[in-house]
Amino acid sequence: MYKNFFKRILDIIIAAVGLIFLSPIILILFLILCFTNNFKPFFFHKRPGLNEKVFMLVKFKSMTDKKDKNGELLPYKERVTKIGQFIRKYSLDEIPQLLNVVKGDMSIIGPRPLLISYLPLYNETQKKRHLVKPGISGWAQVNGRNAISWEKKFELDYWYVNNISLKTDIRIIFLTLKKVVLKKDVNLSPELNMKAFTGTTKK
Repeated sequence: MYKNFFKRILDIIIAAVGLIFLSPIILILFLILCFTNNFKPFFFHKRPGLNEKVFMLVKFKSMTDKKDKNGELLPYKERVTKIGQFIRKYSLDEIPQLLNVVKGDMSIIGPRPLLISYLPLYNETQKKRHLVKPGISGWAQVNGRNAISWEKKFELDYWYVNNISLKTDIRIIFLTLKKVVLKKDVNLSPELNMKAFTGTTKK
């Protein structure tokens, strides 16, 4: 009952309250990012969601679109802006995903939406992360985030899919807030992102 009905209601309530409560911060970041990113404050990217259905993820833009002489994007560390580092540090770049939640593409809690290119690389167990909506935060995020391996992340995602409950979601929400405040398990290295997932031999 919770998974198929009440979870959606909780998502809408939290997302709506979050958008209202955070509206001053959203406006300030919007204006700053418009100024620093050539009037492109948002980052849009296609991601697979529930049952691998593709949707458009929205985040605050933390990097420029600078390219090299061959037209290829420069490395992350050469494109991230100072404000981009700040909003990533405090996970403020994730705020616009509340709109994805309201729309129904995402949930407040669930496996993080990853790249479409990863879909053919998952084994049968890892594919099951798409049996639920992706989330702004999830069980893997409060149990290591970028500090753990891809395989461990997928194991935690699989655990969540099989253990969804109101109690679990509330626990993850509070653990997420704690980690954001403490900035724990956040990747603050110059490279910013984990290495790309290239598949696994585990079933």
